[in-house]
Amino acid sequence: MSITTTGDLTGMKAVSELVALVLRQMIEHAKPGMTAKELDDFGGAILNEHGANSAPIKTYNFPGYTCISINHQVAHGIPKAAVVLQSGDLVNIDVSAELNGYWSDNGCSFVLGEDVHGYQPLVNASKEILRKAISSIKGGVKVADIGQIIETEAKKRGYTVIKNLTGHGVGRSLHEEPHEIANYRDRFNMQRFKKNSVVAVETFISTASTIAETQADGWTLVGNKGGFVAQHEHTILITGGEPVILTANNGVWD
Repeated sequence: MSITTTGDLTGMKAVSELVALVLRQMIEHAKPGMTAKELDDFGGAILNEHGANSAPIKTYNFPGYTCISINHQVAHGIPKAAVVLQSGDLVNIDVSAELNGYWSDNGCSFVLGEDVHGYQPLVNASKEILRKAISSIKGGVKVADIGQIIETEAKKRGYTVIKNLTGHGVGRSLHEEPHEIANYRDRFNMQRFKKNSVVAVETFISTASTIAETQADGWTLVGNKGGFVAQHEHTILITGGEPVILTANNGVWD
């Protein structure tokens, strides 16, 4: 969406700060032995306390307040009561919500407890690449150029990117124009970022796969070549200079 009024900016700040708060508190709350559903219910309770609606539920009737993807799962993992978190798991939490007609989105991959499987370098790469990509966004910049930055930086570190999951515009709904902020240079995408618009930028940095494939449950995505994926996401306001990171308080870069 384009920010055209003070009310729009206030609304986007409020929902963005809320989804960031929920994400940070869910990460802090996560413990080995907890079920994915327990963690999801914790996040859902915070949304409810603030009068917000879970975006996955409101938009897609998703079976969870948030998406919680573990280890080999790339995205859209269902937070099930049968899934018990273990120390060393690679966990991704994606929190998006609607509040007073405004929508925002953010996500974070992290290692739960001790990094016994060596996932931390992948997580660090995803965070660093997102920071570099976002710092390069301003009005007039080609969307495809940001994808090139993400893919180039991933390759430098020995990783690949997931090509069929993308960032997107956000604001008056969960997904808006531009609908695809890819993690690679899409030479057919001629769009440019617009000043005063709001987008959710996300990295999908992978150890092996390049495509995320939907599993039998109709939701969970897994890489086509196996391996692991780290995702990090911020909702930002594009300006003529440095963007304003509306979800900065999620603690991803702390």
